[in-house]
Amino acid sequence: MTPNYRSVTTIEGVRAYIGNNRIAAFDFETAPDAPYREEPKAALNPAKAHIVGCSFSTTIGTGIYVPIAHQSGENIDRREFLAFLAEFLMNPNIIKVAHNIAFESAMAYAQGIVIQPPVYDTMCAAQMTLKGAYEFRTLQDSGLKKLAKEVFDEDLPTFETVTAGRHFDELDGNAPETVRYGAADSDFALRLYHAFNDWFDCYLPKHRIIVENIESPTAVYLGLMKCNGIPVDVPLMEERRAAAEAEMGSIRNEIRFMIGDVNIGANCSTREFEKYLYQVLKLPVLKTTETDKPAMDDMTMTLLKEWCEQNRPELAKLFTLVQAYRKWGKIKSTYIDGYLKYVNNATGRIHPDIFALSTDTGRMNCRNPNAQNMPRKTNDPLGVRDFIKAPEGCKILSLDFSQIELRVGAFYCRDEVMMDTYRQNGDIHAATTSVIFGVSYAEAQDKHAEGYKEHRTIAKNVNFGTFYGLFPSGLQKTLKFKAGVDKSLDECAEIIANLKRGYKGLVTWQEETKADARRRSYTETWLGRRRYLPDITSNDWGRKSFAERCALNTPIQGTAADILKLAIVRILAGLPERPWLRPILQIHDELTFIVPDERLAEAVDFIRKCMEEQPFPAFDLPLIAEASAGTTFGKMEELEDF
Repeated sequence: MTPNYRSVTTIEGVRAYIGNNRIAAFDFETAPDAPYREEPKAALNPAKAHIVGCSFSTTIGTGIYVPIAHQSGENIDRREFLAFLAEFLMNPNIIKVAHNIAFESAMAYAQGIVIQPPVYDTMCAAQMTLKGAYEFRTLQDSGLKKLAKEVFDEDLPTFETVTAGRHFDELDGNAPETVRYGAADSDFALRLYHAFNDWFDCYLPKHRIIVENIESPTAVYLGLMKCNGIPVDVPLMEERRAAAEAEMGSIRNEIRFMIGDVNIGANCSTREFEKYLYQVLKLPVLKTTETDKPAMDDMTMTLLKEWCEQNRPELAKLFTLVQAYRKWGKIKSTYIDGYLKYVNNATGRIHPDIFALSTDTGRMNCRNPNAQNMPRKTNDPLGVRDFIKAPEGCKILSLDFSQIELRVGAFYCRDEVMMDTYRQNGDIHAATTSVIFGVSYAEAQDKHAEGYKEHRTIAKNVNFGTFYGLFPSGLQKTLKFKAGVDKSLDECAEIIANLKRGYKGLVTWQEETKADARRRSYTETWLGRRRYLPDITSNDWGRKSFAERCALNTPIQGTAADILKLAIVRILAGLPERPWLRPILQIHDELTFIVPDERLAEAVDFIRKCMEEQPFPAFDLPLIAEASAGTTFGKMEELEDF
């Protein structure tokens, strides 16, 4: 097919091409602003770049390219075009198709435009289609040019070939090669829209619904977070870096006093330190790596410390120091040096990459840096959470789904005890304490009852593994290393047995879910997000066991992720009329915003309604979104009266 691409430089021409079509693909070409022309990848940064041109395609094999800010050739009137663009991107009657719509969303948002559904991201669609019998495409498999070759056997020219080292605005906006490159992106996004939907309709119809109604609008929201960025207190970070270095120096000196000039490196994991422990001190090898070498991880240090307390008490302090040194080293490298590395010199903020489809369950993850991985308040000696600081006159606002995975698990297994606990706004940890220790619900809630603290600690840790298949050895390790509670294997086995007797619906659901997965070789969320598990029939116990845990984990964790994304879609719809509400971060079951002080109550009310709305008709348990706010992320206080 010979494509029909052309340049259009009037609004009338753009409107005439789009006409009454209800599906239109679009794509931006961008270039760095003047101060950032020499900075790598500045053209991809909405704080440092501008839209140079925009293409549209409404019919396969056709497309128009609209030059906006080229240095040579005729451009359309920028102000008129941006007004039209806002109208187009917010039109509820046009399906806006784009490849990697998160980028288009960030660039449009920098112009004050919040793209509104219906939208369709062909990059999301690619990741929801199979590239093999049991394997979905990854982000790396989902580039436009790669897909054009794979799906249509078409070779699209690369950006480097077309620009020959220049920025895109240095090309003639009306030149055939410029027009062809720009328009092809929209044309092939439109082709992929039809190709993927044909595939979905044939093989996985529910994935099409997820792409259209959940993943594509979520991708738009990711672009808003990327554009807004996370406000950080750089002077405080630099001050805390000096404090961390001083603390590490002090600990290093104490270790040196005990072991001499043995090189411990940045993390007490050097080969020299390993030899010192096992060959010089002749300590026992209590844990090995997969290659059967002596382990040096944190669990090993804990085990060695406990062994030394019993057998070589003079050495126990060494492992306390090693753990402290590692802790401070991680804080410094991850949360100080790591965050400072990504502070944007145009905004003074961190703009991490958040991905909605990079996990098998559909949960989001974050990179560059991983801002989802901050230490908990109770384990934050340096005040890392205070690095995130609201601008003057604003608050950081977070709303967090309360125990959403436990609620989803109760919904799935239909256990009456669990469901009644949530329907009556009860205490699930007390309910679990009651069933595994044979005490009344009232006694389980009594803080003065004998064994209350230990029982509740055990119940909490059991709850978070309840639906995924607990084994005595795994529970024993979890309690020991995460909760500091020592229980024998027999005691752990009894806890699990009591749990199964108390929650009668749990075992039935687990066995039926694993049986379904074995029969079908896949598991899925309530809305149909599928995960293939070919190893579930493996003769290898380890692989089979892992697949069985995935069969139980994915419906719950994945459905919880779907529920959060459905809330995001509702929030997205309300953002155009709330330009003061700025999404900045998503952490597991929590959404975070920057809000002016005077709008706090209004924001809480709106977001909470979006999150607590029934996610789909079958879901019959209440959802609770707990709000907290503060001037920094470390000084958040619950908003109980909102």
